[in-house]
Amino acid sequence: MRTVAVVGASLAGLSAARSLRKQGYDGRLVVIGDELHRPYDRPPLSKEFLAGSLAEADLALEPDTENLRAQWLLGVRAVGLDGPQRAVRLADGSEVRADGVVIATGAAARTLPGTDGLAGVHTLRTLDDARALRDELTLGGRLVVIGGGFIGAEVASTAYALGLDVTVVEAAPTPLAGPLGETMGGIVSALHADHGVRLLCGVGVKGLSGESRVDAVLLEDGRSVPADIVVVGVGARPCVEWLAGSGIELDDGVKCGADGRTSLAGVVAVGDCASWYDPRAGLHRRVEHWTGARERPDAAVTALLAGGMVEPSAPRPPYFWSDQYGVKIQFAGHAAGADSVTIEEGARDDRNVLAVYRRSGHPIAVLGMNQPRLFMRWRKQLAAAA
Repeated sequence: MRTVAVVGASLAGLSAARSLRKQGYDGRLVVIGDELHRPYDRPPLSKEFLAGSLAEADLALEPDTENLRAQWLLGVRAVGLDGPQRAVRLADGSEVRADGVVIATGAAARTLPGTDGLAGVHTLRTLDDARALRDELTLGGRLVVIGGGFIGAEVASTAYALGLDVTVVEAAPTPLAGPLGETMGGIVSALHADHGVRLLCGVGVKGLSGESRVDAVLLEDGRSVPADIVVVGVGARPCVEWLAGSGIELDDGVKCGADGRTSLAGVVAVGDCASWYDPRAGLHRRVEHWTGARERPDAAVTALLAGGMVEPSAPRPPYFWSDQYGVKIQFAGHAAGADSVTIEEGARDDRNVLAVYRRSGHPIAVLGMNQPRLFMRWRKQLAAAA
């Protein structure tokens, strides 16, 4: 290969570029990103950066001594891919022709219809998003977070620490029931009530009110929740619309094999936009976590450089963490499919538990709340079993 194009300049794209050089690729390397910023770390955006305890320079993912000998095209969006030619078309009218392509375009935050142009309404996905929200939070007031997932919970925790009046609205009966299951989702989301943050569950949002600026969140049951600031945290959609007509199979992201290979030769996908095949579960799924964006590009690059001639190994069980109200939450594996969950260490009321998820008696996932040492032992066991 003489040229490899990496489309996406966040963690997954940077990890792929690093892996290419680490695995001996010495040709032309082009990294394309739609943001003007160099690669930065996203997890702190909803926590330390939002709280003002971490500066922008601290988010940088590249040390000053790193030189990937790459051509960086930043602030330009990919708008199409000529599959047979492996030519990436850019919004400025130019194109990058390559022998190999790594798709790492990530995901974009979902928004609420009808909120465009309404001041005080935010999503949180990018550095620019975090800058705008941080500026508003410093003014104080009433914050309503729509969505009780991890991003919403972290924003609520940060805003609570900053002294804001916080309400979280969650459409599901139990927040975090999807990734953690109902039992442990209920225990983790109880952190809101522990700290005086209002949690309204089982009710959807009908809309927002306000002329030029939001002043309330209107619920489907008729209630109105006053708001000076609203954060919409209702998930993300994979950024794959630019691949329409390319010949690459799409299904809730870029459909990939267990090593990141797509349906088009010479093209792999990594990060939040990639739906990898999980041989243990027998299905495709996207893993939208920092660790996956860091680790999986190694396997994808190996497959790209070898032309698919290397047998892929099963990916490690996904791992993610969250910091809320001073509690460190860690999770590894998949809660879906578990037929039991048991608390094996700690006390649920103290929010310091270690819980193990099992299917037919075999551990398939583990959750820790302020149990980092014991959690890491269980995480290693899960990886070894996989």
